[in-house]
Amino acid sequence: MESTFLAWMFRMPLIKRWALMYCVKKENVAEHSHQVAIIAHLLAVIKNEKFGGNINADKIATIALYHEASETQYGDIVSPTKYANKEISREFKKIEALAEQQCLDSLPEDIRHVFRDIIVQDNVDCNYKAIVKAADNLAAYIKTLDELRHNNVEFEHVEQRLRAKLNETQKHMPEVGYFMETFLRYCTASVDKLSEKRN
Repeated sequence: MESTFLAWMFRMPLIKRWALMYCVKKENVAEHSHQVAIIAHLLAVIKNEKFGGNINADKIATIALYHEASETQYGDIVSPTKYANKEISREFKKIEALAEQQCLDSLPEDIRHVFRDIIVQDNVDCNYKAIVKAADNLAAYIKTLDELRHNNVEFEHVEQRLRAKLNETQKHMPEVGYFMETFLRYCTASVDKLSEKRN
């Protein structure tokens, strides 16, 4: 059986994020997924090393790489639309679940079991899902800080919303607070600033 799975995954760079907003720096789903994977891996390591966790950091990174797999089928739906009300949100969740299943079904049948708990988000362990969601929010927050650094005031309300969400998250996920204290300041720094820090 020939598979279309990679063809779908390789369309991620074509899917634009922040579609309803002016962006100084464009972002696509492939870039976002890569950043979320790095952040999720870091969060898992921090949780394990600093806060007594027992999370497989490599698996977290893999789940994060595929967490937007559904968007290869139907594109990126912006948050204000997706979460406009409970009914709309519920219907979008159904569409995402269908798209994830279509991605899974595009794999050869004898290896689908490996991906079932990675691609289909309803099958992802809730502890792993929480870390990937926190990483997703952190990646989006870093994006807003970068846009604001370039004087794009369109991201002011997004920054406020995400900051409030992350402040709430770190109350029960101390690894998020540690990440923000340790890594956030330099995420949007210029090369000159990074070089100064290195020296």
